[in-house]
Amino acid sequence: MSEATANFPNIPDAWEIPLEKINVLDPVLFENDAHWDFFERLRKEDPVHLNQDDEFGRYWSVTKFNDIMTVDTNHDIYSSDGGITIGPPASQVATGQTMQTPMFIAMDPPKHDVQRATVSPVVQPSNLAKLEDTIRTRAAGILDSLPRGETFDWVDTVSIELTTQMLATLFDFPFEDRRKLTRWSDVATAAPGQGIVDSLEQRKEELFECLEYFTRLWNERVNAGPGSDLISMLAHGESTKNMQPLEFLGNLILLIVGGNDTTRNSISGGVLALNENPDQYEKLRNDLSLIPSMVPEIIRWQTPLAYMRRTALKDTVLNGKQIKEGDKLLMWYVSGNRDDEVIDNPNAFIIDRAKARHHVSFGFGIHRCMGNRMAEMQLRIVWEEIMKRFRKVEIVGDIKRTHSSFVKGYTHMPVRVYEW
Repeated sequence: MSEATANFPNIPDAWEIPLEKINVLDPVLFENDAHWDFFERLRKEDPVHLNQDDEFGRYWSVTKFNDIMTVDTNHDIYSSDGGITIGPPASQVATGQTMQTPMFIAMDPPKHDVQRATVSPVVQPSNLAKLEDTIRTRAAGILDSLPRGETFDWVDTVSIELTTQMLATLFDFPFEDRRKLTRWSDVATAAPGQGIVDSLEQRKEELFECLEYFTRLWNERVNAGPGSDLISMLAHGESTKNMQPLEFLGNLILLIVGGNDTTRNSISGGVLALNENPDQYEKLRNDLSLIPSMVPEIIRWQTPLAYMRRTALKDTVLNGKQIKEGDKLLMWYVSGNRDDEVIDNPNAFIIDRAKARHHVSFGFGIHRCMGNRMAEMQLRIVWEEIMKRFRKVEIVGDIKRTHSSFVKGYTHMPVRVYEW
């Protein structure tokens, strides 16, 4: 009996269930951290695994590092058009019939390239250098305000608050309303009926509130001179200034989710990784120069977005499997990051790992995460500031994980902090 089965008796044993019955899309597996054995078995026995699902139809789970890279880097065969998640994209809203909200991550060239290029200056090295002091000041303020000697929720107090403050800065969004960004990110990615939104109708209403709010900001920025914030870049960009409202909403959701979920869950994931690996925490305390190499190891170990989807544009073969035109393929980054044929001792958390940036959390090819350097910079600064203040951030109760097979994250993490 596997550990997952022992801890969660309602979850079948990954090594005993018939191979064709394995469906790693089940969010219950991720909510209970019980997905690892299923992915290990697929990597060993069926690395390109077919599911015929009642809800989502025919799709393949791609679970090995090199196969994921093949799919991710061949956009002429495996298209992003139509969505990056298995079902209706997180950016779709529906009442009766579904309305599509395009975003450049779910586009193929050439439109993808010109829209991405419009907003990419915000994460260029020169702009990141300007932002570093702001991030450090914000992180220091949050950490200095943490309660000493009592338990608090790290997810809400630190991870969400810091990433939301940075998102507000990137958008030049009214600071007092910054938690709206967190809410819209959660609404866009949550399944109805799981505690965030009750229905697709509620999702539609809240995302249109997002569109309405940002449209006001757009109208202000378009009538002013070009600025360095994301809304001004979109409003003045040649390829984006004439976007229709739903396309504007789609790209907003992409930027909000990309800037929110990934960084906030990596901040929480780093605390968990160090608590589960006290030898690595001690290694860090003894040598703070390891923080830059620890950061990509956190991102690999956590893998904050578990998968991305592509759609086959034509019949093809992937690792011996016949892929049909129109088939959906899920690139399971969370599995590729544990592939022992590519990554040595992949289940271990090693803060001074050689080639720590050799992971799939950011994807490959034209859709490689635009903000990967910003995410790494934020995490580096956060841990530099944490280690200035605290000998340990200790998890002191049960954590709660996100009910999602797409966003691999945390909703609650009770901690106490101990100063040097």
